[in-house]
Amino acid sequence: MPETTHPLNFRKSSYSANASDCVEVADTPGASAIRDTQNRGDGHLAFPTSEWTAFLTTLTR
Repeated sequence: MPETTHPLNFRKSSYSANASDCVEVADTPGASAIRDTQNRGDGHLAFPTSEWTAFLTTLTR
């Protein structure tokens, strides 16, 4: 999992739509961080950009 020294500016994922179970995403150079909107204090998971893109591509098939 990549470490980032850049500030994380989270936004609600467009894949969450109007659902109450939302995830937030923050983009940094070379990585994307994901966290649970309802449990922000639990931290986040970071993925290399290539892995996050592959995941999103799979979701939209």
